[in-house]
Amino acid sequence: MKKQNILLSSVMFFGSICFAQTVNDFKPAASNQPGKQYPQVNNEGRVRASILAPQALKVQLDLGGKKYDLTKDERGVWTGESLPQDEGFHYYQLNIDGASVPDPGSLFFYGAGRWGSGVEVPAKDQEFYALRDVPHGLVSENIYFSKLTNAWRRCFVYTPPAYNKNTKERYPVLYLQHGSFEDETGWAVQGKANLILDNLVAEEKAAPMIIVMDNGYANKPQDQGAIENKTRPVSIFEEVMINEMIPMIDTKFRTKADREHRAIAGLSMGANQTIRIIMNNLDKFSAIGGFSGTSNYPSADPVDPATFLDGKFKDGAAVSNKIKLFWLGLGTKEPNPFPASVGAFRTMLDKQGIKHVYYESPGTAHEWLTWRRDLKQYASLLFK
Repeated sequence: MKKQNILLSSVMFFGSICFAQTVNDFKPAASNQPGKQYPQVNNEGRVRASILAPQALKVQLDLGGKKYDLTKDERGVWTGESLPQDEGFHYYQLNIDGASVPDPGSLFFYGAGRWGSGVEVPAKDQEFYALRDVPHGLVSENIYFSKLTNAWRRCFVYTPPAYNKNTKERYPVLYLQHGSFEDETGWAVQGKANLILDNLVAEEKAAPMIIVMDNGYANKPQDQGAIENKTRPVSIFEEVMINEMIPMIDTKFRTKADREHRAIAGLSMGANQTIRIIMNNLDKFSAIGGFSGTSNYPSADPVDPATFLDGKFKDGAAVSNKIKLFWLGLGTKEPNPFPASVGAFRTMLDKQGIKHVYYESPGTAHEWLTWRRDLKQYASLLFK
């Protein structure tokens, strides 16, 4: 009898510990639609989802590569929560009876090749991308017709707070690219690029600049068949940027239209693209930022400067002389092959004597908080 009581007490004790492990201070996420109470996030980074689906048989929260079962109450409301998530922004979806659907409580974001849900887990350093009482710039939508792709294209352009006050002032330009399965909305929405620059400029930690955010997917018209047949078309994004986008931006906006005042950066796929673009066009750009990616991705093999990118890195002294800022960033929790390929690329730069800045975002993986921090660090060094 005593043994049974001891066992029961132990179960109750450890059960209370397990229950206490989840801190019940959940609050609606900042990424929710106005007035929506779910999803919610607590100070451990757990995400709680809830949806009314009385006819459903099974509902799951699909977040961070894991599916969490939700529990149904007597009203037909399904509720459940995830394990603690990393700080920052995460794409997610709900799975209802096998069908993956957006959460009606979340704003919609373009990522993972679709419009869907996202949840913001508050970061300890979120002040640098927060909406603050400082002068704000303008993000404008710019639609243009591309003869190279025979299609209408769109880019978003950030102009700094003082742009419309002093109409004689000209500004340097940063061309900023998104990652794979994302589009031109990524940096202004998930990335909060405009708020990051507003705050940096207000603190006099970055030079006022124009930022151009275009769609990194561009193909020849005859490649449309390849897209429909799900084969890989040949990208002509570099040609679109050099021959159409830059001339259009220099004509439409008050830019300092020379290489000394033009920089380029991108995340993941965008990093791969932008390193190739600057090495092919050193007469157009003077600074490069590679966020969580390099042009040797996904390979971790040693990079041979004699053959890599047609030998563009062979003359290290010439590259260092041309590129005023060569900047690379990576999250400390990023999975391979990202650390391995970036490491191989950096080893090549060191052997060639090519100066570069390297930054690691603490505690973040291949996601937007890493890239927000990257942009903050990179932009603070540009055009100085």
